[in-house]
Amino acid sequence: MAQAGKGRLNYRCPSCFMRDKDLDLFYDREKQEYYCLRCQFTGSEEEVIRLTDLCRYRYKTMLHRFTEEEFEHFGD
Repeated sequence: MAQAGKGRLNYRCPSCFMRDKDLDLFYDREKQEYYCLRCQFTGSEEEVIRLTDLCRYRYKTMLHRFTEEEFEHFGD
């Protein structure tokens, strides 16, 4: 579904993403900033990228298959 006012790329709201919500950001050409309709997040493209990178730590091992031995030593 196309949405009016989007920027060049399809950025997700980093604030909503931290709460497991996947919402697109809109782009305001006059203010040159991205904003979220749900949580009132606003920020520049650099800030959106920086905060999104901070969110990615949750999924850094998503594609890693853990063995029983790794779980036995988990927390050591």
